[in-house]
Amino acid sequence: MKIAMIDPSLFTGRYDDSLCAALAAEGHDVTLMARPMRDTDAIRPQGYRYDPAYFRLSEGLRARLGEGRAFRLLKAVEYGVACVVGGLGTIRRAGVAHVQWLPLAPADRLMLRRLKGRLPLVHTVHNADAYHADAGVQGRGYRALLDMFDALVVHGGTTVAALTAQGVDPARIHVIPHPPMQLAAAGIDDLASVPDAPVPRILFFGTMRPYKGIDILIDACLNLWRAGHRFELALAGKPFMPMEPLTARVDAAGYGDRLLKDFGFLSEGRLSAHMEKADIIAFPYRHIDSSGAFLSALHHGKAMVTSDAGMFGQLPADVAVRAPAGNAPALAQALLPLIESAAIRQQQGARARAHGEAMGSWKDMAVATIRVYESVMAGRA
Repeated sequence: MKIAMIDPSLFTGRYDDSLCAALAAEGHDVTLMARPMRDTDAIRPQGYRYDPAYFRLSEGLRARLGEGRAFRLLKAVEYGVACVVGGLGTIRRAGVAHVQWLPLAPADRLMLRRLKGRLPLVHTVHNADAYHADAGVQGRGYRALLDMFDALVVHGGTTVAALTAQGVDPARIHVIPHPPMQLAAAGIDDLASVPDAPVPRILFFGTMRPYKGIDILIDACLNLWRAGHRFELALAGKPFMPMEPLTARVDAAGYGDRLLKDFGFLSEGRLSAHMEKADIIAFPYRHIDSSGAFLSALHHGKAMVTSDAGMFGQLPADVAVRAPAGNAPALAQALLPLIESAAIRQQQGARARAHGEAMGSWKDMAVATIRVYESVMAGRA
C-alpha cells in the first residue's frame, strides 16, 4: 500500500519516524512529508522516503530571520499558498493520506477540500483540544476539520470521550495505543554539555507551553526550597511562552543557583543527556491526552512524577507518583519522598522502566494502523 504520512511542521518527528519505519517494515511504500530537517532533528529514515515538501522557503531563511514574528508570518503565508495552489501529486498518488498534524486550520481546510473524495483521509488526533487552546488562529477551526476525515486515530479513552462530547461519530474513531519511544542516545559531547547534579535533580523537558504547568512545578519547588530541602530543578527545551517571569521568581527568592536552564531547540541527544543526569522527571500538566515526552522517558528508568490529567490518570498506580492537576502544594508533597530517598527513586524508576517494556511495540501500532486504512478502503468500495 502507498501511504502519504503528513506532518508539515514535523511536530512529532520521533513519532512519525517510528511509525513510518514500522509501516515500511510491514512491506508498505511510505513517504513522510514534512519540512526540511534541522540540525537538531535526529531522523534517519529506515525503509521509507522523507520528502521536505513544506516550508522550504521559510526554513531556508530561518537562520537569517530568527524565529520571531516575521518568520512565523512567512511560514503562515507559505503554507497557505501551498494548501491553496501547491502540488498535491505525491498525496494523490498514494493509496491513503494519513495526516498527523494540521498546523494552520484555515489553510488546512482548503487543502483537505482539494483532497476529499480522491483518496482515503485519516487523521491522528494527538490532542482533542487542538494545541491545548493556547495557539490562537493556529488551531481555530480545528474541530470542523475532523469531519473531513474518513477515520480518526486516537491513543486512549480520554481522547475518545472528548471527541464524542464534541459530536464526533464514535464509529469513525479508532483507538491504537501509543508505544514507548526512544530518542537518540546521548553522545559524549551531549553528556559533557549537561552538568552533573551534586544534589537530587528534578527535570522538566520538551516544549514549554502554558498547559504543561511549569509554573505549578516552580511553585512546588519554591515551597520545598523554602522548607529547607536541597535539590535542583532543570528546565530543558524550547519555550513557547515567556519564561523570564517564572525564572525571575526563583532568582528573587534566592534560589537561582538551584535552577538549571537550557532553553532552545535541543537535539534528541542533548535531551537524552538531561534525562540520564536527572533523578526525577516531572510532568505537571494541567491537561493532556497522551504524552510522547513521558513515553520517551520511560526507558531511562527514572522516578516519574505526573499530574492526574489525561493519560496520566489512567496509568497503573505504581508507575508514577501522581498529584492532582494544578495543585502545587500536592505536587510538592508528591516530590518530597523522591527528593529525600535514593532508594524510593530507584524503586520508582524500575517500575517506570518495566511499564515501558511491557507496553506494545511500533510493529503492533503499524499493524493496527493498516487495519484502519483497510477498513476505510472497504467502506469506500
